[in-house]
Amino acid sequence: MKKGNKKWYQKGSNWLMVIVCTILIGVLAVNLSIMIQANTDKDKVPSVFGYKPFIVLSGSMETEIKVGDLIITKMVDPTTLGVDDVIAFRDSEGAVTTHRIIEVVNREGIDYFITKGDNNTSQDQNLVELGDVEGIYVTRIPSVGNLLNGLANPTTIIIVILGITVVFAASFMISSKKQISQEKLEFLEYKRQKELEEQQKEEKKTEDKKQKEKSQDKPKEN
Repeated sequence: MKKGNKKWYQKGSNWLMVIVCTILIGVLAVNLSIMIQANTDKDKVPSVFGYKPFIVLSGSMETEIKVGDLIITKMVDPTTLGVDDVIAFRDSEGAVTTHRIIEVVNREGIDYFITKGDNNTSQDQNLVELGDVEGIYVTRIPSVGNLLNGLANPTTIIIVILGITVVFAASFMISSKKQISQEKLEFLEYKRQKELEEQQKEEKKTEDKKQKEKSQDKPKEN
């Protein structure tokens, strides 16, 4: 029972490590893709399959969206947006802001959005043009933005990749060593069983031989 539990625990630990490493590799791959896109076209926000991730740097949308969160926005036709939608857009300085639409206005035949942070006391000063919209808010992943901020550093990426490689290599070596030890024990047990069987056969042969000799030594009755 203990042996079975140990094997189950080892398998569970191996699978857990594979899952964690897979997630880290996925995060690194997405992060590298975003970094490459950002360096290729600095005027365009990188996207992954039509979705754009943003790291929250201010508390203007608390308590719904917090500092350090990673938010996911989806690229949409800005003409379909309306009041109460939370959008990511470029402000007058070119920085991306995520605020809620509180009103849609038309100035000289052109639609604009008036936006406001849920935690702000006043609306944003500038109107948002439809062409400045990056996407509509879909969801957030708490605190992951801080992690991605760290992974944006090339040195950190190299360290993480090396760490994953070392973990995999160490795990492989440990598993191989355990497997070799287990196979060795199984071989020794098999050899012991065979020797025991041979010994039992020899003992039986000796016993049969003695019985035969004993029966031959008995005097024949006239």
